[in-house]
Amino acid sequence: MALMITAQCINCDVCEPACPNDAIFQGEEIYQIEPSRCTECVGHFDTPQCRTVCPVDCIPDDPAHVEDRETLLAKLSRLKAGAADTDAGNAQR
Repeated sequence: MALMITAQCINCDVCEPACPNDAIFQGEEIYQIEPSRCTECVGHFDTPQCRTVCPVDCIPDDPAHVEDRETLLAKLSRLKAGAADTDAGNAQR
């Protein structure tokens, strides 16, 4: 399941750099999480790092994006493959 950031976000800037998948970005008013990049840190850490560093506990599960561990690992694999493709393309330039 991807995570989401609620309106309780205080824009403290600690979650964005903690995300290993670059899934967190500054929205119009608060930080947001891109569900297609969020793996809940599966494959990187035992717990989601954004939740670990969030001082106001405003990062619940996103009920619109329910995923099991296998799905999250497959998403991580796709993200890594995409990064490898980008790296290879940049190396050829």
